[in-house]
Amino acid sequence: MLDIKNETNELFWEIFSKQDRLKIDEFQKYMDKFAVNFNLYKDGNFIERSLPFDVIPRIIDSKEFDKMDKGLSQRIKALNLFLEDLYTDKKIVKDGIIPEEFIFQAKGYLKELEGFSPNKKIRTHINGIDLVKDTVTDDWVILEDNLRVPSGASYPLSVRDTYRKIYPDFFEKLKIKPIKGYPSILEEAMNYVSCGGINVVLTPGRFNSAYYEHAYLAKKIGAQLVRNDEVIVKNKNLYFKNYNGQLIKVGAVYRRLDDEFLDPKFFNEESLIGVPGIMEAYLAGNVAIMNAPGNGIADDKGIYYFVPKMIKYYLGEEPILHNAPTYLPYFEDDKKYVFENMHKLVIKDVAEAGGYGVMFGHAMSKIQLEDLKTIINANPRRFIAQELIEFYDEECYINDEIVPRKADFRAYVVMSDEPKVWQCGLTRYAMEAGNYLVNSSQGGGFKDTWVMEA
Repeated sequence: MLDIKNETNELFWEIFSKQDRLKIDEFQKYMDKFAVNFNLYKDGNFIERSLPFDVIPRIIDSKEFDKMDKGLSQRIKALNLFLEDLYTDKKIVKDGIIPEEFIFQAKGYLKELEGFSPNKKIRTHINGIDLVKDTVTDDWVILEDNLRVPSGASYPLSVRDTYRKIYPDFFEKLKIKPIKGYPSILEEAMNYVSCGGINVVLTPGRFNSAYYEHAYLAKKIGAQLVRNDEVIVKNKNLYFKNYNGQLIKVGAVYRRLDDEFLDPKFFNEESLIGVPGIMEAYLAGNVAIMNAPGNGIADDKGIYYFVPKMIKYYLGEEPILHNAPTYLPYFEDDKKYVFENMHKLVIKDVAEAGGYGVMFGHAMSKIQLEDLKTIINANPRRFIAQELIEFYDEECYINDEIVPRKADFRAYVVMSDEPKVWQCGLTRYAMEAGNYLVNSSQGGGFKDTWVMEA
């Protein structure tokens, strides 16, 4: 008997093959009409573009997703405990689980926040965890944790209604789990940590790559979309300035800009998009900021190496989901292995994101590999190396052809009293054959993800 995934896949192709393929064009018209964009910066230029969408969904059966749900919830619990511990008692450092210098050399660690606990001791409010499915083990493997300002949840949300209109047969004949609940989960998380007042989404403005998402989510959760000049700090409280000049207290801020730009009085004084004094209000306990400033230490790819140890240390459990095999040149044994096998490894700069700073050993010349060894020797803390995971392709409809493309999966976990894993996610695929970089910031596209009912 075929399993749910195979049955769904067969029925999908049966329905899809009977439909007018021109309907695919309706999706792109929707994307263009409603500016479903993920903008790019390339060669110093701002490129406003619709995010490429593929009509063929990724299908995940309920049993497979249930394991992912448990593993992701476990991971976010441990990461939240790690961040709270790191900025307060530092027990994990004192007990020798993570080397002290490894923490303090990290770009994302904010020493200025030591001793401060945010409301409800929650720091990992909105999390994007990137996974791939290994063709060798058939298991989901975690590649990265994104606990600063993860993007992407708006894109599957925004196309699902259109999908239902264009291809209603899919949703009448297939048991696809609904996904509309994400805004409610997000709003619940904001209300849970709110310090009293309205919710706002703080955006840098329309030239940000994910501005579409900022506006979309603000509308869906009933929050006020604001730029820095629309809010003000007075007496260590944050206020929204409405159209008639009235000041309305803000209780929670879903910020969509990085730490260094958040407050020119606290971080980078040259920031033109931050809110002067917002950190003073935050540290006074008068406003919640989501995600918590200082979370960048957990996004550090070097810290990623230690997450399985965190799960055992804080929860006393074995990890349900595993990292890709990872090596830290910081440790001599690992560096020796990396140097001997660099030609087949993936080397990553720990402080980069969005697919930047990723180097594939098999695509580098001998001279380039030797140069990289010299750079690693000079600063081993700056890099990690991973085994190249041969992850699954997904079928994609590109240029009137159905072709295989590498695809990852970004799962979204929202934290309030407990982690809640959204029963959907962002499947990203590479536009070029053989390309392992699927990030939207690298020009990749996305497709809908169908989690099936049991």
